[in-house]
Amino acid sequence: MSPDMVEDIAAQYRIETEPYYRPVGSEVELFRAAHARRMPVMLKGPTGCGKTRFVESMAYTLGRPLITVACNEDMTASDLVGRYLLDRDGTKWHDGPLTVAARIGAICYLDEVVEARQDTVVVIHPLTDHRRVLPLDKKGELIHAHDAFQLVISYNPGYQSLMKDLKQSTKQRFGALSFDYPEAAVEAEIIARESGCDAAVADKLVQIAHRARNLRGHGLDEGISTRLLVYAGQMIAEGIDPAHACQMTLVTPLTDDPDMRETLEAAVATFFTG
Repeated sequence: MSPDMVEDIAAQYRIETEPYYRPVGSEVELFRAAHARRMPVMLKGPTGCGKTRFVESMAYTLGRPLITVACNEDMTASDLVGRYLLDRDGTKWHDGPLTVAARIGAICYLDEVVEARQDTVVVIHPLTDHRRVLPLDKKGELIHAHDAFQLVISYNPGYQSLMKDLKQSTKQRFGALSFDYPEAAVEAEIIARESGCDAAVADKLVQIAHRARNLRGHGLDEGISTRLLVYAGQMIAEGIDPAHACQMTLVTPLTDDPDMRETLEAAVATFFTG
């Protein structure tokens, strides 16, 4: 692939507008150092806490194209690497997203990687050690990853089980950063900034979330995420009654259990009535 072709493809995956990300620790400095060494990085944290936004922000800051793959249990190795497909001119090879990223020097982000089958995940192994290669067995080609290529994966440890977890042989190929929901003042700042609601509303939303997060493992599988709080703030900023906005974004998506919904509705009513 010629340099001009690489640049043309890379341009499709560059992030043009800077994503808003509020650092909460040393994660930016650590990721920069890992990227400088092309170290594979694992992001661990609950749903909607900012993992994907962090990757987007770092790709923008580092000036690298970003290719994101939403992993699922039906995803095969061919979905990542590529396959031969028929067209009107015959059979033609089509690179998968992992292969494209390795060729052009992108950051390849495998989101919720534990959702993928373990026999699919192992295809990343040769890219995550000193070899930095990707064998295309069906094509008979060995790709040496571009100097700027970096692999990033994420998952939610709260969903770990014997059936859905990464093998140690995979985990120990990555440096890891742990994410969690920010402390109250920072989370309120993020919500106000992202949703356009005022600071007082953002503070109330965070207090509702903290009450819900205390129920994790006691009727809720997950607490209210920062992402859902932003949705609530956006609805309120649009003029929707806060109680109705919270019902739509913080209560109904989280649980179908009548008793738990009543508990969450009571938490909302403590701060918003209407």
